[in-house]
Amino acid sequence: MSRMIVLAMVAAVLCGGCGKGKDSNHPQVTLQLNWKPEPQFGGFYAAEIDGIYARHGLNVTITAGGAGAPTVEMIGAGTVSFAIVSADEIVRARAMGNLVVALFAVYQTHPEGIMTRATRGFKTLADVFTHPGILAMERGLPYSDFLQKKYGFGNLKIVPSPFGDLSLYRTEENYAMQCFVTSEPLAAKKTGIEPQAFLIAESGYNPYTTVLATSESYLKSNPQVVKAMIDAVREGWQAYLTDPAKANEYMGRLNPTMDAQTFKDSAVAQKPLIENTDTKRAGLGAMTLDRWQMLVQQLVELKVIDKPVEAQACFSDSSKEK
Repeated sequence: MSRMIVLAMVAAVLCGGCGKGKDSNHPQVTLQLNWKPEPQFGGFYAAEIDGIYARHGLNVTITAGGAGAPTVEMIGAGTVSFAIVSADEIVRARAMGNLVVALFAVYQTHPEGIMTRATRGFKTLADVFTHPGILAMERGLPYSDFLQKKYGFGNLKIVPSPFGDLSLYRTEENYAMQCFVTSEPLAAKKTGIEPQAFLIAESGYNPYTTVLATSESYLKSNPQVVKAMIDAVREGWQAYLTDPAKANEYMGRLNPTMDAQTFKDSAVAQKPLIENTDTKRAGLGAMTLDRWQMLVQQLVELKVIDKPVEAQACFSDSSKEK
């Protein structure tokens, strides 16, 4: 069975999209998410339910993802027009000849973090690594390698990531776990055990995350569609940040595993990670060459890639530095 067919089957299995205001005269494109409908995708859904895609001349079908969704491979293979990836995935893909391109970066600050109990009294991320304890995290990812190189894991017992399960958080006093700072800490508070979360970005590793991407070939063949998509997504995120209620209610129907209050709290928690000085200067989703150059250098030093890729070629959007 060909790789293309496999990816197409994955897309079909993961399909959980929505589609309002479709116009057969508009280009039909698919946006493949890498996780379930949650506030991290709020602006994409706001653009759907508010008819923003249609106003920009697009028919967009949003397809939900899940653990291990191969979004980078899917856009590289042409199975989908657009997908959500992370910046380090783009660099690694390009190093292997999969020429994918970032278009819009939702999270300016990486939302991945390390969460532990507040009673441990830690003040910085470094404290997690200088004190004995258990750390649950997914090994083999660039940020894990970066943390090991910077802080060392000698004081810690490393166990597999719980992927949101708080069982050991409840029972092990000296336990820490990887988290999205907009998600697991909110759930941890409901257990009655106050959490303390530290952004991994504090370590110096801070790739753009929840990045809208496409393939280089699609970008070259469909420049007007890509521009329309970027403009619509930016407008959608502006709408969501202004008032997330309607999109949260819609995503809640698609993903009933997250309750309404968590949708609301998560939308508030993520806002400072989405807006910063770059977005105030150049608009939501803005990316800079300096950030991409730093990321490429870090991935070379970590031996994630064998040699540098061209940072300038990793991204292309309407706010790209000249």
